[in-house]
Amino acid sequence: MAASAGMSASAPGRHEVVVSVEDVTLSFGGVTSLSHVSLQQARGEILAVIGPNGAGKTSLFNCLTGVYVPQSGRIVFYSRRRGPVSIVGHRPHLVNRAGIARTFQTSRLFNALTAFENVKIGVESPQRTGPLGAMLHLPRTRREERESDSRTVELLEFVGLRGRSNDLASALPYGDRRRLEIARALGTGPELLLLDEPAAGTNPAEKAALAELIRDVNARMGVSVLLIEHDMGLVMSLADRIVVLNFGQVIASGTPAEVQRDPAVVEAYLGAPDPEDA
Repeated sequence: MAASAGMSASAPGRHEVVVSVEDVTLSFGGVTSLSHVSLQQARGEILAVIGPNGAGKTSLFNCLTGVYVPQSGRIVFYSRRRGPVSIVGHRPHLVNRAGIARTFQTSRLFNALTAFENVKIGVESPQRTGPLGAMLHLPRTRREERESDSRTVELLEFVGLRGRSNDLASALPYGDRRRLEIARALGTGPELLLLDEPAAGTNPAEKAALAELIRDVNARMGVSVLLIEHDMGLVMSLADRIVVLNFGQVIASGTPAEVQRDPAVVEAYLGAPDPEDA
C-alpha cells in the first residue's frame, strides 16, 4: 500500500537529511515484518513512527540500529563526524559509534549500579582508552576519567537526576528510570536518538515531564529524535512529522494535522466502516 496522495513517505520537509531508509524489506520465515519501507528524517527534526500493534515499528528501529539485517533496501545515516554511513550489515556497537543511540520499550538499566554509574557507562563507551591504558593509569586515562565524570554529572543535571546520582537504578521511580535511560543514551554523544515507547507505564505528570525533556534534548542539545509511541496526545504535541506503519508498510506521512485527517490512518486504527451501516 502506498502512502496517501499528497503525503510523501520520504520527504523530510527540511534541507539536510540525518537518516534515509530506502525500500527496506525484512522477513522472518514466511512473515514479512517490513515491506518496501522508505522514509527520511531531517536533521533537527522530531519524527514519530506510529501504527497499530504488529505494524513493524520496533522492527524498523532494530534495522536502524543494526540489530536486524533486512533482506533488501538501504539505510544511510548522515553523520556530521563521519559522513554517510551505511547501517545495513554493521553491528549495533558500530552503529552507536557512528552517532545513533536508542532506548528500549522495556528497561535495560543496570539495576545493581547507581544512576551515576549507569550514565558513566554510556559516556565512556566512545572513549579510546584500552585495558592496558586503564591498568597503567596513563595521563590520557586520567584525563578521560575526569572528563567522563564531569560529563556524567552534566547529563544527570540535564535530565533532573543529579540529586539521585548515588541511588541504585532499581530504587528509582519508574519515570526517573526512563529519564536515566535517556541520559545514558545521550552519554554516547548521538546525533540521532531513537526512543522506543518512552512514555510507556508513566503517569500523566511523568509523561508531561518526559515530553519536556524530549523537547530539550532536541532543542538544547541539537539531537534529532525518532520515536515510537502509542500515546497519541504525546505524539501530536511533540512530533514535527509522523510516519504511519500498518502491516509493515508506510500508509501515510505528514504533519500531525495531516495524518489525523488521513482516511488510511483512520481505517488502520478504527477499522473500515461496515457497508451495511452506510
